[in-house]
Amino acid sequence: MKTKSTVVCAVALLILIFGSGAFASALDAFKGEKGEIRIAGGTAHIPVMKEAADRIMGMSPDIQISIAGGGSGVGIKQAGEGLVDIGNSGRAPSDDEIRLHGLQVFKWAIDGVAIVVNPANPVRALSQDQLIAIFAGRIENWQEVGGGNQRINLYTRDEASGTCEVFWEKALNKGDIAPTANFIVSNGAMKGAISQDPYGIGYVSVGHIDESVAPVAFNGIEPSMQVVKEGKYPIARGLYSNTKGEPAGLVKKFIEYMFTDEGQQIVAEKGFIPVQ
Repeated sequence: MKTKSTVVCAVALLILIFGSGAFASALDAFKGEKGEIRIAGGTAHIPVMKEAADRIMGMSPDIQISIAGGGSGVGIKQAGEGLVDIGNSGRAPSDDEIRLHGLQVFKWAIDGVAIVVNPANPVRALSQDQLIAIFAGRIENWQEVGGGNQRINLYTRDEASGTCEVFWEKALNKGDIAPTANFIVSNGAMKGAISQDPYGIGYVSVGHIDESVAPVAFNGIEPSMQVVKEGKYPIARGLYSNTKGEPAGLVKKFIEYMFTDEGQQIVAEKGFIPVQ
């Protein structure tokens, strides 16, 4: 049986061989630090941001990190106006936005956007043409695409949402969205709405799919983490954090943490695809 002294000696030997850095954590960069980081923007980012923030604040209780949603447009705008330190977005800022605000852009994950319906709905595949017609209001009944004789209820996100922008551009080919569509504020709220509406259709980040909603194949390709990672699923995007100018101090350390092995592990654990 190993004694306490044996274990201590073994640890000492490992430190002697590999150096004290062998047990270092990426969180060590925050030891003894103090200050505040304000984060807002894309809602898909929030689970990753919260986990990273909890770990960082657990390392140093003198660091305070606040996280709010609001959508990608809000994240870019508030970062550019200096209202927050980090503005998250589910799309890359435009060249005009970068020039206007002097933004620095950091892509730390990849996400797919999946079409979802209620699990009671038998429709499990749609072509792009069918999807465009559904969201434009030209196809109004599930019976027209292989479902039951029921009116289709549309759910979408507001224009500030990066998820909405990617879906509109890559799934709908920038087509119209009917004015009868219900507007939903986040991935979580979208999932909740579809899970309660047997005739609803909407979209969520692939990492948010669970048994409460059913994914729908798009042009014959079923949405999953693996197909997004392989680049085979067309409705995909990057997840970005944006700062006004080069980040410094705690903000710089936070951004750097997202690209460490620990940060990228959080990305994977929350259902997104690491970039490295």
